[in-house]
Amino acid sequence: MKNLTIIVLLALAGLLGYWFGGQHENVGAGETASVAAPAGKKLLYYRNPMGLPDTSPVPKKDSMGMDYLPVYEGEDEGDDSSVKISTAKVQKLGVRTETVSRRDLSRPIRAVGRVEVDERRIFTVAPKFEGWIERLHVNTTGQPVGKGQPLFEVYSPELVSAQREYQVAARGVAALSNAGPEAQASIRQVAEASLARLANWDISTEQIAALKAGNEPRRNLSFRSPVGGVVLDKKAVQGMRFMPGEALFQIADLASVWVLAEVFERDLAAVKLGQAVEVSLDAYPGKTFIGKVSYLYPTLNAQTRTVPVRIELPNPEGLLRPAMYANAEIKVGAGGTALVVPISAVIDSGTSQRIIVQKDEGRFEPREVKLGLRSDDYVEVKEGVAEGEQVVVSANFLIDSESNLKAALGGMKEKPSVSHHAMGTLDSIESDGSVMITHEPVASLNWPKMTMAFVPANAALVAGLKPGTAMHFEFVERKPGEWVITKIEKH
Repeated sequence: MKNLTIIVLLALAGLLGYWFGGQHENVGAGETASVAAPAGKKLLYYRNPMGLPDTSPVPKKDSMGMDYLPVYEGEDEGDDSSVKISTAKVQKLGVRTETVSRRDLSRPIRAVGRVEVDERRIFTVAPKFEGWIERLHVNTTGQPVGKGQPLFEVYSPELVSAQREYQVAARGVAALSNAGPEAQASIRQVAEASLARLANWDISTEQIAALKAGNEPRRNLSFRSPVGGVVLDKKAVQGMRFMPGEALFQIADLASVWVLAEVFERDLAAVKLGQAVEVSLDAYPGKTFIGKVSYLYPTLNAQTRTVPVRIELPNPEGLLRPAMYANAEIKVGAGGTALVVPISAVIDSGTSQRIIVQKDEGRFEPREVKLGLRSDDYVEVKEGVAEGEQVVVSANFLIDSESNLKAALGGMKEKPSVSHHAMGTLDSIESDGSVMITHEPVASLNWPKMTMAFVPANAALVAGLKPGTAMHFEFVERKPGEWVITKIEKH
């Protein structure tokens, strides 16, 4: 009798433990549902956590052991694209927002280029008379020269002849001082013509003045530089003979240079004449040169899809040397303040751009926007949001996915789908993936026993099943007349 009592007590203890265990599980499930329950909101149903078109009126788990998610009154109302996320989940996802505001917006158009000589400051020394170089004063390429500095000493029979003509004419003017006006005028014209010929041959005013002062004609005259700059090319050699128009020197003034920057075709519309440009060179790390856009070339390079843009730079210290590589940043502005959001707030699908707007605490709405000018950190928004609204700048892709899921579910049903349960036998698996099942009566739909077609939610549900298999299955109506199986259990 005593043994029988012990056995009964042990059985009762086991039953109590099983009952308390079940109660603990139920309490845990209730707690999971109630934690996220908004105050005063009615629980409507539970939806599949993986986004399948499957709902349940009671808590349950999917085939992977994940809890179905509760949906409360008000969460399925309004715009299908609007989603509500609990505060705990917002914190877990790391959602951050920023206010839409107005600010000065500018962005640099970055381009690479090279330093070139200003073509307007290149001069060629080409005497207009025939002669010989008897002494060369500037005899190296790259040598700096000043305006009026002697380049070479030249002997030319034409120069000597012109000097002597002037000397004779000057003496004639003195001898005919008592002659008639016509004779004086004629001899004076001869003298002036001789001086004009020397001036036209680029003989310096100092040498002409010395000749007018009564000095004797010189066999050699100095040919001076017409400009100051640097010798880029020197063909003059001491003792050589040159002909009229022959280029002996090429001199460039490097006080101002050009940078020819290659701007991509997509950025060309934003480049305007007079825009400020910052130029940096590898030769001078940390040093910036300021210039401006002076010309946009009318041709495009078909291989690189770039257009040369001319940038003028002052070069008073001579640091910028032709053929140096340069990096240019052209400052492009929006012409005042613009309504902007951080670039991280924009979700670009390739065909459209969206921004997630926080409507109130825990509720988010995706909106399509029209964008404008971009800077390194911000982008102009022309349509879609208003100043002062809060936009999501982190975890926005996750919220957008949640919104797309809700929109997809909303498109599949006009009201929440409810799962139905039935017993049945698999008759066949059709070529289009559907299955024919003879099922028992379905009380939730008032269906009698019949044979009909169902669509598996995924092919894995019917993998390995053969005709004649008895099963218990769950299904929902995805759209009118289309019944989708979400779970199968063989019997």
